[in-house]
Amino acid sequence: MAKEYAIIAGGCFWCTEAVFKDVIGVETVESGYTGGTTANPTYEEVCTGTTGHAEAIRIGFDPEQLSYGDLLDISFATHDPTQLNRQGNDMGTQYRSAIFPVTPEQRAEAEAAIQRAQQDNQQPVVTTIEPLTAWYPAEGYHQDYWEGRGQQNGYCLAVIPPKLQKLRKSYANRVKSLNS
Repeated sequence: MAKEYAIIAGGCFWCTEAVFKDVIGVETVESGYTGGTTANPTYEEVCTGTTGHAEAIRIGFDPEQLSYGDLLDISFATHDPTQLNRQGNDMGTQYRSAIFPVTPEQRAEAEAAIQRAQQDNQQPVVTTIEPLTAWYPAEGYHQDYWEGRGQQNGYCLAVIPPKLQKLRKSYANRVKSLNS
């Protein structure tokens, strides 16, 4: 079967990219921008919060190994979907929790995943489902950030390991580094 794509936002794309690169069935993860109005935005522009874009990731996955719903459940387990326009200390609409379905079937599954996430959270889940407009890959230095410069970045060292621990705790059977 052909590779499918999921586009999700859950805060800093360095952090979400690191989680999904370790999931069995994920073939590619690309950091980028979507959901805004500025064509070909730069990181600096997106960081201002004025472009409307979210920092997001585009996940290429094998649906025979991993379902779209599973990807969304992993996302909800590894970020806080109850924080409006922020994740931890990252504040602004560019850090919103959002799902950008690429098909009507993905939209229906996104609605179901939000309902599942709400059952696991006492606070209201504020994750939005937004139409996919254009996808803009982030600049090259943002790609594979954790494996490159991220492990020398204090912010990443504070945020990414707890996310990876949540992944390993809740989805041990889906983690590449535990099942290779």
